[in-house]
Amino acid sequence: MRFGVEIVTLGELAKPEVVLEMAHATEEAGWDGLFVWDHLAFVWDVPSLDPWVTLAAVAAVTSRIRLGTWVTPLPRHRPQMLALTLASLDRLSSGRVTLGVGLGGVPQEFAAFGEPASLRTRAAIVDEGLELLTALLSGSRVDHQGHHFTADGVTLRPLPVQRPRIPVWVGGESDAALRRAARWDGWAAVAAAEDGTMRRTPEDIARAVTTIRSHRPPGEPFDVAVDGYSAVTDGELVLAYERAGATWWLESLHLQRGRVGDLLRRIAEGPAL
Repeated sequence: MRFGVEIVTLGELAKPEVVLEMAHATEEAGWDGLFVWDHLAFVWDVPSLDPWVTLAAVAAVTSRIRLGTWVTPLPRHRPQMLALTLASLDRLSSGRVTLGVGLGGVPQEFAAFGEPASLRTRAAIVDEGLELLTALLSGSRVDHQGHHFTADGVTLRPLPVQRPRIPVWVGGESDAALRRAARWDGWAAVAAAEDGTMRRTPEDIARAVTTIRSHRPPGEPFDVAVDGYSAVTDGELVLAYERAGATWWLESLHLQRGRVGDLLRRIAEGPAL
């Protein structure tokens, strides 16, 4: 099991200086990764940070922790722009990037700008977008004529450090989402409820992992990242999720859990043992 922090970069946590202070504390306290939200929360009158600018700043002031999104709604990103951003960030961080992707959980963030809000359309965009994105990140010449995207004989440069690609974790809990996750490198399992409780039990995670593995060749590496709430003494809680198949525990840090100082203290305590 590896341990990271998930920063809900909204409200007071949308201040870049706060996130950088949390990043320093995360690396100093022995955590393995830092993940940030990707939302256009200003649509619902809440301040939010751009995840890529934020992670670039974090990459510049850290040297060890893994960096990623929890999770990026791929339907509102052009794959070619996201490929260039990811390659640049991976080089800046010396190969520490993980891409978390999903359909997007707030339809208003699409509808407010006249973009497709239906789940069916977004799912199709995610599937095609991931294929194009990873083709670009491979460094090969890409010729793609799809329903949603076109690439006419292009080759991405520079390439990311990680080969054959930056790891992709797919979020979602439907059967279709689990099948989608099985085609990539990991599952981003949202288990933390906003009220500070766990909305998914270890048994829930184990059932989903069984479904995912039924769609994958046996023995292939696969990450299962679970977000949640723990105290430093909650080792047994984390162990239960590890036994269920989790490979990452992401400590969910948001303002409903406490003030910025409270969250910094939880980071400084380190992972649950």
